[in-house]
Amino acid sequence: MRTYLDFEKPMAELERKLEEMKTLAQNNNVDFSGAISLLENNITDLRKEIFENLTRWQRVQLSRHPDRPYTLDYIELICDEFIELHGDRQVRDDPAIIGGLANVGGQSFMLIGQQKGRNTKQRQHRNFGMPNPEGYRKALRLMKLAEKFNKPIITLIDTPGAFPGMEAEERGQGEAIARNLKEMFMLKVPVICIVIGEGASGGALGIAIGDRVLMLENTWYSVISPENCSAILWRSWDFKEQAAEAMKITAKDMKKNGLIDGIIPEPLGGAHLDHHWMAEKLKMVILENINELAAIEHQDRIDQRIEKFCAMGVVVE
Repeated sequence: MRTYLDFEKPMAELERKLEEMKTLAQNNNVDFSGAISLLENNITDLRKEIFENLTRWQRVQLSRHPDRPYTLDYIELICDEFIELHGDRQVRDDPAIIGGLANVGGQSFMLIGQQKGRNTKQRQHRNFGMPNPEGYRKALRLMKLAEKFNKPIITLIDTPGAFPGMEAEERGQGEAIARNLKEMFMLKVPVICIVIGEGASGGALGIAIGDRVLMLENTWYSVISPENCSAILWRSWDFKEQAAEAMKITAKDMKKNGLIDGIIPEPLGGAHLDHHWMAEKLKMVILENINELAAIEHQDRIDQRIEKFCAMGVVVE
């Protein structure tokens, strides 16, 4: 059963009628092709009307859609081969971050991504996509391994933030993220970072320093979520829509402000409607960018990476 968000509800009734009509035509061997085609066109027109006028908060909702493809879905769809590597060699393996050697289109990569879960059990196992310090240390270990064997790095970002529990702070959450930021600036291999869902706070930034930082069309990237921003400013989550508008956290906003390098389009209605289409698009973008970056000397890449991030924002003394 497909999940409909509040603003998608107008399409739900039309799509239900479409399914009923197709079933009736099949069961009774009746030709309803004209009516079916008309209804499909009406659904497409309605979907275009809705998705061309999405608010920032609605795009946040889309980024969290329960049917949206996660890191493991993309690994299954775009990788010809994937060997997962585990552990940070200090504490344990963090299931909220997945990483390993991948073969995509005949090229080898180190692919690292944050993973949520489809059901309650999986979400608990993956800690709702909120990594602990050992997750970031695992990611850094794999990045250093990729650098050693001259393999490009791909990171897929989808997290509501780093895990804020006391035990995570005791094991050095802030230090783990800060070390990743420092080390990723100096990696000699090409690094492509893609926000595939939520990109919240340092939890996202901990694996998001790259030569190319890209966002899927219906994702968000910010220092704080709209709900938490609302809670701080208004002492309530009721103003999350206003917070999202004020924060300007969508892909278009990030590109306009020079904080990302590009936007990857999604199928009409969102990535959750067509996983295969989205995976093929992601694969194409990854291979195109890797070919461009591979032609640049590693020291020039590092210099450009540092210069890009240093140019963000304005400092007033």
